[in-house]
Amino acid sequence: MPHPVPAWEADVLLKDGRVAQIRPIVPEDAPRFVAFYDRVSAESKYFRFFAPYPRLSDRDIARFTTVDHHQRVAFVVTQHDDIIAVGRYDAVSEDEAEVAFLVEDAHQGRGIGQLLLEHLAQAGRERGFTEFTAEVLPENVRMLQVFREMGYTISGTLEDGVQRLTFEINPTDSALGVMRSREQRAEAASIARIFGARSVAVVGASRRQGSIGQAMVRNLVLGDYGGTVYAVNSQAEAVSGLTAYPTVRDIPGEVEIAIVAVPAEHVNDVVLDCAAKGVHGLVVISAGFAEEGPEGRARQQELLHLCRTHGLRLIGPNCLGIINTAADVQLNASLSATMPPPGRAGFFCQSGALGSAILETVAARGLGLSTFVSAGNRADVSGNDLLQYWHQDDSTDVVLLYLESIGNPRKFSRLARRVSEVKPVVAVKSGRSTQGVPVGHAVRRSSAPQQAVDAMFRQAGVIQVDNLDEMFDVAQLLAHQPLPRGNRIAVVGNSDAVALIVTDAAKSQGLQVAPPIPLGANAGAEEFEVAIEAALARPDVDALVAVYTPPITTDSDAVANVLAAIGEQSDKPIVSTFLASKGIPVLLRVPDLEGGSAGRGSVPSYAAPEAAVKALARAVNYAEWAARDHGEYHVAAEHRSGDAKALIRDVLTIAPRGAVLSTEQVHYLLSCYGIDLWTWTNVHSKEEAIAAGEQLGWDVVLKAGSEHLRARPDLAHVWRGIHDADDMAIAWDEMTTWSGMRADTTFFVQRSAPDGVQVAFRATEDRLFGPLVSFGIAGAPSELLEDRSYGIPPLTDVDARSMISGIRAAPLLFGYQGSEQVDVGALEDIVLRLAALKDDLPEVVSLDLEPVLVNPDGYTALSARAKVIPSSDSRGDWFVRRLSQPDAAADTLGR
Repeated sequence: MPHPVPAWEADVLLKDGRVAQIRPIVPEDAPRFVAFYDRVSAESKYFRFFAPYPRLSDRDIARFTTVDHHQRVAFVVTQHDDIIAVGRYDAVSEDEAEVAFLVEDAHQGRGIGQLLLEHLAQAGRERGFTEFTAEVLPENVRMLQVFREMGYTISGTLEDGVQRLTFEINPTDSALGVMRSREQRAEAASIARIFGARSVAVVGASRRQGSIGQAMVRNLVLGDYGGTVYAVNSQAEAVSGLTAYPTVRDIPGEVEIAIVAVPAEHVNDVVLDCAAKGVHGLVVISAGFAEEGPEGRARQQELLHLCRTHGLRLIGPNCLGIINTAADVQLNASLSATMPPPGRAGFFCQSGALGSAILETVAARGLGLSTFVSAGNRADVSGNDLLQYWHQDDSTDVVLLYLESIGNPRKFSRLARRVSEVKPVVAVKSGRSTQGVPVGHAVRRSSAPQQAVDAMFRQAGVIQVDNLDEMFDVAQLLAHQPLPRGNRIAVVGNSDAVALIVTDAAKSQGLQVAPPIPLGANAGAEEFEVAIEAALARPDVDALVAVYTPPITTDSDAVANVLAAIGEQSDKPIVSTFLASKGIPVLLRVPDLEGGSAGRGSVPSYAAPEAAVKALARAVNYAEWAARDHGEYHVAAEHRSGDAKALIRDVLTIAPRGAVLSTEQVHYLLSCYGIDLWTWTNVHSKEEAIAAGEQLGWDVVLKAGSEHLRARPDLAHVWRGIHDADDMAIAWDEMTTWSGMRADTTFFVQRSAPDGVQVAFRATEDRLFGPLVSFGIAGAPSELLEDRSYGIPPLTDVDARSMISGIRAAPLLFGYQGSEQVDVGALEDIVLRLAALKDDLPEVVSLDLEPVLVNPDGYTALSARAKVIPSSDSRGDWFVRRLSQPDAAADTLGR
């Protein structure tokens, strides 16, 4: 049914990881609302209305289901199209509304009240309300708990036996923290139920050799799955020794997840069977969806809609499957016959074909995985869901991501940053040069440069590598050795030539190298042991590279035993080039007590010394990031975001398709965020230029404003030192007749600015990333060399500092060749203010603040340009929990 406010519709995850829908109520909901009310207990009705209220009159039904979506707003939560909860607010004044909830008893305790309050508060903010009130009976402990656990500052009074609560609904840091904590728990619980499933149904199980259905059954059984496997095949009585059932509904026991390997046109029927059975999640191996074009994309959207409506999570379609190596589970619900050894790394990828190669490589290297997901077309479950799960998964110490596309960079950046603070995240982002989108994936095309992608990873603390080999190189170090406490390394080896290669490679990676400890080609285990222990004992050594090349007379096993024994005990990381081995050689493993695979303390080996050093350097950089203060998000109280939004509304009312802001409008917009922009006067004749100079009190400049002149290093478009009318007349005549001037060139007059370094800021709205802020030195060299830093709002003060110091030309700001250091704090402040502006105003599609002159005494912003267009992104997703919409168009954001 059509709803009046589509932006308020959302699929949501409840506390137990089940999917539900939240949307505005409509009059057509009347029959569902009556059925819902009949299922609610008498006690819950009494708590809602403070009196017995067993039945609803026709007038009541009309009042509850008919609202204006402004002064009176009501949301329903549904599952299987049944209403299971309702929440509403009713305005009591211009900025205050009263809020109330009713949740069906069978669904209480699932976090529905908190979800309703989040969405009602966001709707209220959009409608101009600032405060909610609620009346609750003191004995209604659950409802009181809902309000008290939301993170809002609540005041309350008790009158006539009723608790009256009052709270502002502005999204405070505390409220956002509570919301995101609940988001993490719900999304993690959803994935945990899939990985920990104790019963699996294979729909499409087959007796035919080489079929996908047979492979799925075989891999589950031969992988020693700890739960129960059910085969579903309507044409057979048994498959691979298992009783076959016609449908999932016919299975006598509980089914937690279903592996679907039937033709695409039959998958929706399986969804309905699974929903009736109470299945939690589907892993759809079947192809024939979005990877096959528009028809397949429509089929995939319908599949996702069905899954969401019936409360199921979906992995795939067109995926390889999932694996959990935990000893009590041993779940190989994938097409890969290779069950990786148990380990401390979780792996997410999208491509099924690549997933098979990954599992074979992991097994060959002896790396070991805790869990593995190949998400295929990634219609529902994505890398963001896995980040939420791995964040607090005790079995996973390292997160590995092979990303062919990033559906929601803002959420990815937020989640990855939180995970990186407690455990390393290593990512390969393919398509770096093309930013290509894999077949079957629906993401918006990005116009952001690759530097912006790199900045997103860097800002989030993600270890970005170029390929899978580098990912495994880094992972085998992080999974088995401690993090380095600094960048100083020692080299111990029996080859001077290889030690020299290590030293050169280390210096190129920014590592400090102590003088190598040469042992001679025939050094044995005892010499290695003494040298390694001496090197690790030095306070100026943070990590060690051990080089062992094939000798003739030395016992290699004895040397390996020394390395393994020291690696197990050392609190400093050790990497090796041991007989050119690649991975975790058996001789260098410390057995894991649970699974017998390589455990903590095992020493990784690399075929080439350069690879060992590069992996170590990645670990050093990550350890430095993890150890430092990441700063705080600042919400400046003086920001007048409401005034800025009103300005943009006025502009778009007059120009519905968008407009370039006028000089006065740009001044006003920037002033709303505390950025002082110097006044300038646009002039169209010599007489207007003279009048402008007189108005500004002379000592002015005349500037030509054409785009082709902005980056000229010779400043031919600027005439300085104009002190009177005669000076202005000369300047006008010379500039307007200059051969480099175009007929459409605009001119303006401005006061002379103090000397300083010219810098440039940009704030843009990217279709994929959302808001982007960049910084660089103004002028052609920076543009040509692409010497700009990028940040994705919201930014912390440390993020802003990193942006200013992160460009290659940063020494110009910090006292280059004896010059005075400029006011760097002022530049950081501008970055934070522009980030706040872009976070608030998605309609500002571009804003250039250039040039800005900065010197030791502060900054002078001389010019700015801004363009606004209508936007469907209200940034409301920052303040409410929601899953991606199943009916998204082909270019819409992923999860």
